Amino acid sequence: MPEDYQEEQRIEPDLSAVYTGTEALEKAPEIYGVETGIEGLDDLFYIVESRKNRLEKKSLKGIPAYSVMNITGVSDTGKSLIVEQFTVYRASKGDKVAFITVESPANFVVASLKLRAMAMGLNFDQFQDNIILIDAASSTRIRENIPDLLATLTYVIKTYKVKFTVVDSITGLFENKEMMARAVVRRMYNYMKKWYQTALFVSQKRSGHEELTAEAAGGYAVGHIVDGTMVLAKELVDSVYKARLYRKPLGDIVRLFRIDGCRMSGHDTRTHFLEITDTGLLIIKEPIGG
Repeated sequence: MPEDYQEEQRIEPDLSAVYTGTEALEKAPEIYGVETGIEGLDDLFYIVESRKNRLEKKSLKGIPAYSVMNITGVSDTGKSLIVEQFTVYRASKGDKVAFITVESPANFVVASLKLRAMAMGLNFDQFQDNIILIDAASSTRIRENIPDLLATLTYVIKTYKVKFTVVDSITGLFENKEMMARAVVRRMYNYMKKWYQTALFVSQKRSGHEELTAEAAGGYAVGHIVDGTMVLAKELVDSVYKARLYRKPLGDIVRLFRIDGCRMSGHDTRTHFLEITDTGLLIIKEPIGG
């Protein structure tokens, strides 16, 4: 008998991690869509249903509930705008949203959220307290210590009955220690699942990475752990080929959006044009090629 097998037999198994299919299904959440408030995004996610012996796509009308989605891109592609729009929209619907800000102090973030609400035609004063900010940008203790951050988030979730959590940015939690990226992201991901949060993680991307791929700081740490990734990109129209492809004049900047995988539902795999309006709202537009 192999020595490895004999060793395994001497170690007690962890039975709390073993489920039959039926037992696992009893704990499985219902998959439904969570509206994001971002024009053009919600119909890009779908499930497949059986009707009259035929499989048909059905729009989720939002991102999958209880999913942990990664929003990635280089600077100035609209990552923070997308999570701010989501936060404002969900809060306006009466939901409690925890917003962990790692990059900017809470007072600056809330000012940006108020501007986003105004652009969306919403009265921020009516729902501003549905947003609970956790200022990891100002608190070194929270930013540098994941257990302290999660203890703070647990307090917020229990006290305010939070269903949605935003982290801007997850890469800010392992700055200068990218070897710990996978451990940090895995811990944050497992926490969101434990508390049944629908979560958005913003991750910064190095400019050296290919524009429309999901690689982010920390290598493949974020994209390989989370449930799905949305990639935002911008590209200079610097050739006749690109001018024809994007139907834009030479010298213009074109913005692009793609969903790079989602394990909790089907999704549109095409690359879409993306627009940031003059008022700072992000809109997902038609796919390249129509």
